[in-house]
Amino acid sequence: MRVASIKHAHHNFDIDQPDTDSFLHRQSGSQQVIISSSKRWAKMVELKDAPEKKLEDLIGEIDRPDIVIVEGYKNDNHPKIEIINNPLKPSTFMFTKLSNVVALICDTRIAEYSQLQFKKNEIKKIVQFILNYK
Repeated sequence: MRVASIKHAHHNFDIDQPDTDSFLHRQSGSQQVIISSSKRWAKMVELKDAPEKKLEDLIGEIDRPDIVIVEGYKNDNHPKIEIINNPLKPSTFMFTKLSNVVALICDTRIAEYSQLQFKKNEIKKIVQFILNYK
């Protein structure tokens, strides 16, 4: 199975390291830089003043995934599994604001949520739910 993941960052980030050739390429004006080795490769794109890429477009950049795990993009329309780390802070619950939360992961049962709930250690059940989800 080919698993891919996309993580949204709400802040400026840099995966490159200062004083490397790839970092210098970007600083010198390259808008796209690929760094490659025998173990992995990465593509960095400088957006400059262009808008942030949409999730669907980023998924299109991935080579034939069987499944894409997405972290963030909470306002997008894809189905979501919400992980609740602090059940004592209901103001942070996404399922109360979004209609596309299809399951919860929390070690404490959340009475306000009537759909499927998993405990964090129920890995096999969570994986099976994801694989069977349509």
